[in-house]
This record gives sequence, C-alpha cells and structure tokens, in this order.
Amino acid sequence: MTMQQPQIRAGILRAWDSANYLATVQMSASQAQYVSTLPVARDIASADMVLGRKVAIAFFDPSNPSDAIVFAVWTP
Repeated sequence: MTMQQPQIRAGILRAWDSANYLATVQMSASQAQYVSTLPVARDIASADMVLGRKVAIAFFDPSNPSDAIVFAVWTP
C-alpha cells in the first residue's frame, strides 16, 4: 500500500463550533472554496479560534477533505 504525502494548506477561519471542536475554513487559494466540519486539534484553546484568523490544515488524503485537521492558528 502506497501512502500519500500529507499536504499542508493555509486558510481563514470562517466558523467555529466550540462544543464539537469543528471549524469551517475558507481556503487561501480560492475565495469560493470552503471546507466545513474540519476537526481541530484539542491543544488549540477555544479562545484562540477567533473568526478571521489564519489557520493551518493538514490534509492526509488530499482527495478527501474530511481526512484533515486544523493544527495551528495565528494572526497575520
């Protein structure tokens, strides 16, 4: 079995579900591309998930957006 290399992509946080630790992210490469219900790493404080902040997403299978995780957040 061949393993794919994960892809790291940047986005902008557009919605945050603090109860389930899920995010909706607008991908930086496209104004129209959104990915919803992305799991967020539990070591990111809920207070840091401010709408409009930049996020980093690891896509483990680039053809399957549900196989990804938000692992960093920052303010540009």
